[in-house]
Amino acid sequence: MLINCVAYHDGQKLADIPVEDISDYILRPDCFVWVALREAEPAELSVMQEEFGLHELAVEDARRGHQRPKIEEYGDSLFVVVKTVELKDDELLVGEVDIFVGNNYVLSARNNCSQGFLGVRARAEHEPHLLRQGPAFVLYALMDAVVDRYFPVVDALEGELEQIEERIFIHGSQRDNIERLYALKRKVMTLRHAVAPLLDAVGKLHGGRVPALCLDTQEYFRDVHDHLHRINGTIDAIRDTISTAIQVNLSMVAIDESEVNKRLAAWAAIFAICTAFAGVWGMNFKFMPELEWHYGYPMAVAVMVSVCCYLFYRFKRSGWL
Repeated sequence: MLINCVAYHDGQKLADIPVEDISDYILRPDCFVWVALREAEPAELSVMQEEFGLHELAVEDARRGHQRPKIEEYGDSLFVVVKTVELKDDELLVGEVDIFVGNNYVLSARNNCSQGFLGVRARAEHEPHLLRQGPAFVLYALMDAVVDRYFPVVDALEGELEQIEERIFIHGSQRDNIERLYALKRKVMTLRHAVAPLLDAVGKLHGGRVPALCLDTQEYFRDVHDHLHRINGTIDAIRDTISTAIQVNLSMVAIDESEVNKRLAAWAAIFAICTAFAGVWGMNFKFMPELEWHYGYPMAVAVMVSVCCYLFYRFKRSGWL
């Protein structure tokens, strides 16, 4: 679905134009066209391919979708894939934005993404001195908007981790904590799959061999790269903390099991005393304990009770009971 199709000249908006006029405007000097699509149909991409002269492999990737974040060069044009990540109802929703950039055009197609980029267009139009740099600045503005939307997600994941950490030492909550930690780890990995490949790709747009299209905007892409580097570092820190928290929870489970085992061992020792005395004396209730002693039975019971009470006292004092 077509969202916008706008022509710009020397950093200023000329007009909203119909799709069939795109090829006329991109032939004008110092003029470029910025088109935004949402949930683009194959037929729409075919029309755009014809109007802009897009490379067939890039268009095929856009049609297929589910691409890894990347930046590919096709002659004097670029094909960029970035992943959008949104937090909704405690779940991460991953979308995709495919961006085609040439010397005189920018085409963005977003899929499975509820947040649009009208704010990006408005920001660019209010900065004509930057928009004058052409499609490369628009590419930066789109990528910067996507990357900035990662920060609230990272903050939410950090907040969720802090909540779980506060419950780690609450007795009886270990199983629930481990389940929540593994769920959080899946979210972190989802975000990392969007950030890490893009970090490597954006590194190619500043310093070293830079595509000719981005030569004058390297410092902007360096800023995007810096943001991605910070986010990636935070993700790694969260992953390490999650791994540590899981180990602590498992240790707490082992400690609880050890406490149970100590209690069972203590009670087993107490009852073993009764069993031992009963086994020696036979317990046939003919006076006892030495067969014909009149006070043998009461004495046997008193001995067993006394020894059991003594063991109970010792185990209680040592913390086993």
